[in-house]
Amino acid sequence: MSDIYVIGHVNPDTDSIAAAMGYAWLLNQRDGVQAIAARAGALNPQTAWVLKILKLEAPILLTDASPRFGSVMRRFDSVAPESPLSAAWALANKTGGIAPVVNEDGKPFGLINGMSLFKYFSDTLGPRPGDITVREMMSAKCSDAADTSVPKYAAHAHIRDSLNKLLRDEYNDYWVVDENGLYLGMATQRDVLNPPRLKLILVDHNEPRQAIAALEEAELLEILDHHRLGNQHTHQPIRFTVDTVGSTSTLVTEQTAEAGLSMPPPLAGTLLAGLLADTLILTSPTTVERDRVAADKLARWAFVGGGALAGETIKSFGTQLLNAGAGLANRTAEEIVSTDIKSFESSGFKFAVAQAEVTDTMQIAEHLAPLTTALNNLRDKQGLDFAILLITDVVRGSSRLLVSSNPPPALDDLPYPPLPDGTRDAAGVVSRKKQLLPVVLGLLER
Repeated sequence: MSDIYVIGHVNPDTDSIAAAMGYAWLLNQRDGVQAIAARAGALNPQTAWVLKILKLEAPILLTDASPRFGSVMRRFDSVAPESPLSAAWALANKTGGIAPVVNEDGKPFGLINGMSLFKYFSDTLGPRPGDITVREMMSAKCSDAADTSVPKYAAHAHIRDSLNKLLRDEYNDYWVVDENGLYLGMATQRDVLNPPRLKLILVDHNEPRQAIAALEEAELLEILDHHRLGNQHTHQPIRFTVDTVGSTSTLVTEQTAEAGLSMPPPLAGTLLAGLLADTLILTSPTTVERDRVAADKLARWAFVGGGALAGETIKSFGTQLLNAGAGLANRTAEEIVSTDIKSFESSGFKFAVAQAEVTDTMQIAEHLAPLTTALNNLRDKQGLDFAILLITDVVRGSSRLLVSSNPPPALDDLPYPPLPDGTRDAAGVVSRKKQLLPVVLGLLER
């Protein structure tokens, strides 16, 4: 459990994925730790396009931090049911007293331990041992002395979901099997009841509502972010960096340069994509000079001859990037309202703000009815007070706002004029974080 997982928010965008990949690489190179990039959800079309052209694998999927049986198992050697008991005895001397008995098909048959051996000896010898020798006893089949009632748990199953059963059962050892019931290893009650915590570093978010499930069961080591504070409670001090830049990829790039390192071209291209996506090719109001400096550095690392991005410029690559993630026609309404979405809580209200990018707001009209239905369904499914969809025209730098039905009266004062189709005209608004969210929070908190 020495691995450290670097992970972004649920419904990850390109910056979230890029920052996780880049920071995991930096921690490995600079600090010599075993850091692994992870993601808390499915890739959106834009990120999938980036990884495809750069020929990079997506980070591993990690949807919750709750310990699983696979994290506490040990894969001991095993014996066959037909093997002599002497083979199990020899194995048990190496494993601390147990010998797994596994069928030829790979599925558990039974477990030989001190209790099963005592029961076997008692049943065989009876209350008055006769002339049976130890050698004869050890020549019996392992199947004769195995306890076949030992519980089995799937390696991917959460330990917390079986705690009541674990405490009721009088067993010290458990089988750990795969999804097909094949033997993977053994787990002890002591380890199951005190599992190691998953070690996590959060990037591109710090609010528990945006993090993977069961975050409280993990060991949180660090947060690297560029959003408002809404951070998780911790039991001990952690490294916490929240800075006023346009992307978390910028922060990763700065730390890489400070360490005297340079990203490999494909990884630099991924970070550049994260930076340009979050800043709309350095035009968003969240953009600062540090983002421009970082973009230039990443471009120098990424646009090398012979590489996947050779000959590109920040503008040309950024335009392709935004086009790859824009449009409503190729996704269902449910996907549009749930792909790039963040949840918030303020003044007793729970709400979510989704964002979709288009290259022309004219396409909104034909999708408005299903989008409204999907937004209302999302609100009801997640138990929210309201939900908002920000549809951003990345070409003209403006947005239209769609609010779920029956919003709180406070939202009547949104400074965006209502349009005949029921949307609101958010002229000049492109940033959920810096432009829309502060307005919504201000109305709710007054």
